Amino acid sequence: MSNRQPHILVSNDDGYLAPGLLALVNAVRPLGRITVIAPEQNHSGASNSLTLSRPLSIHRVAGGERDGFFFINGTPTDCVHVAMTGFLDEKPDLVISGINQGENMGEDTLYSGTVAAAIEGVMFGVPGIAFSQIDRGWNRIEDAAKAAHDVVAQMLVSALSKYHADGVATLLNVNIPNRPYADLYRWRVTRLGNRHHSQPVVVQDSPRGEKIYWIGAAGDVKEGSEGTDFHAIAEGCISITPMQLDLTHHARLAAMRANGWDRG
Repeated sequence: MSNRQPHILVSNDDGYLAPGLLALVNAVRPLGRITVIAPEQNHSGASNSLTLSRPLSIHRVAGGERDGFFFINGTPTDCVHVAMTGFLDEKPDLVISGINQGENMGEDTLYSGTVAAAIEGVMFGVPGIAFSQIDRGWNRIEDAAKAAHDVVAQMLVSALSKYHADGVATLLNVNIPNRPYADLYRWRVTRLGNRHHSQPVVVQDSPRGEKIYWIGAAGDVKEGSEGTDFHAIAEGCISITPMQLDLTHHARLAAMRANGWDRG
């Protein structure tokens, strides 16, 4: 980046009124010029969904502690996509998302709207960081925001904030324990762990006697050995996982070609 003040785009999936978003914005304000574009409503579990069936509206908050925030009647991905494709005059230098209410580790990252907002930035060539707090309820959210500030500051002075030789922007998934800031000095660079299958759906009867289904809770930890995000959090450390968008299984690709799957 140049010597100019970096432009940081902030979004989330809990909605623009979420305490985690406000805490994150206030914590990173000293680091650059901030633009906030977040969903109007909670969109947890939205993953990388775009709204294609209706137009989107953008509104600006006037007054109060969220003065100047923008909110969209859409998903986290909508927020960053609209920002990148016409709402902003220029691309930001960094996209950060969160702070999410609840962890995003292992397979959670596939469903997470928090991670999706950061991914959308990366898809446009802008580095992204997704922040989540382990326990729900916003306990010690200000401490988590101070820790997020430190991660963003490190990112801005790091080579990770610049384009790589392969042209792929950096994507980091950060999980922060609900602890006092004084206890959040230990960081671990991790890989994603693995969960067991999700819990069964919860079946109930509607007032009309129809069956309704609630998605079950996430599965318990299956692979949380040393080096994983689960292990780092269990040790009381902040987990920082570098991720990538390439879903191709390259080893299997080579094996399939060697076994005659290519035809014609």
